[in-house]
Amino acid sequence: MSPSPTTARKAWRDSDSLDGDAMILMRDMARLGGKPLRGVRWRNCCGRSWRTRSERNPRIGYAGGERSHHVGAVAGIRKACTAALSTVAIVLWKTTESFKDSPASWWKTMLDPTTPCDLSEDLGPVVSPEAIADSPSDKDLQRADGAGRIVVSGSREGTYIMDVYQRSPIRIMFPRAGEGAVEEAVFINTAGGVAGGDKLESGVTALPNASIAVTSQAAEKIYRALNEPARIVTKLRACATAKLAWLPQETIIFNGGRVSRETEVEVSSGTELLAVEWLVLGRAAHGEKMAGGRITDSWRVTKDGRLIWADSFRITDEIFPHVHRNALLSDCKAFATLIYFGPDLETRLELLRNITSSITCHCAPTSVGGLIIVRFASEDAFDLRIGLRNFLRHCSQEAGPGPFRVPKMWSC
Repeated sequence: MSPSPTTARKAWRDSDSLDGDAMILMRDMARLGGKPLRGVRWRNCCGRSWRTRSERNPRIGYAGGERSHHVGAVAGIRKACTAALSTVAIVLWKTTESFKDSPASWWKTMLDPTTPCDLSEDLGPVVSPEAIADSPSDKDLQRADGAGRIVVSGSREGTYIMDVYQRSPIRIMFPRAGEGAVEEAVFINTAGGVAGGDKLESGVTALPNASIAVTSQAAEKIYRALNEPARIVTKLRACATAKLAWLPQETIIFNGGRVSRETEVEVSSGTELLAVEWLVLGRAAHGEKMAGGRITDSWRVTKDGRLIWADSFRITDEIFPHVHRNALLSDCKAFATLIYFGPDLETRLELLRNITSSITCHCAPTSVGGLIIVRFASEDAFDLRIGLRNFLRHCSQEAGPGPFRVPKMWSC
């Protein structure tokens, strides 16, 4: 089967001067030790048909002495075609010497992008696919390096935007009705997912009196990687009397996906913050099971510049065959971590314990270092989503108006 023009260009840098049929003819010449096939029919750039009358010396141009079998061909077109064929013949002649000493499989490997190729210097040096095939890496492929940061502040009229920075593929939207104050921000990954080697950074700063909920447009997807993990960094900062809720939708890890996610939270006295991150292992609708990959999900929370809590969750290729054990994830494929910082922690903790008793998925809160930590786990992502929605709904009812509620984007 002949290669596509795209494949040919990958293997031969100067293929723009030749069409696909010319390359096929050159392949056939290689199989005959540098001699052209007898009676080979092919088309030139002008679309006219040409045929060799006998085996020729490669040093003699193919256009010399050939006849056109197209009746009524215009002389001007014939001259243009002859010039084009002469150019092809020169290229063929320059490469003939290397063909004579090469096995017939030489051209097969050139036309296969996953196997070695060794072109002559006259045709220009190219990177051998053999090296890439032996040690494929995400670094050799195009990868994203995006960032998005927002700064919001509060006033008597409500929360307003002070600064927005975004770099593709990250985009930030602020859906609202009419001219009302900003209540919700939505981070969007226009790339549609995260591949190995991608770098994405998100940042939210809530200045005094600001109140905002931040979420994502849809579930994030971590695709299978070759050897490099995707790096996702989230930086949250709440100052003084600000209220900040970080409520993205789930992150789905494909089989073989590699991701390193870091969530850095900075709070101060008088601040109220709620943040959640949740992971889903595999695509349940496809019946996918995680047989390998690498996941690192870490948290660091500082208060007034002092570290008060750090946590890290890590799974590697060696661990995945054992995650079904009861001491690890058991049968749970989806799990989440939620943290809360604010006033009256003891009262809030008792309230959350009463809430978790009515949550359908596995759920348990605790207090560590001035924070409330709540862990969620479920056998599938849908039950976990329902559990988180119910949890946030109860929080909204108890806390009153504010950002600690189910984001509108979760219902889209």
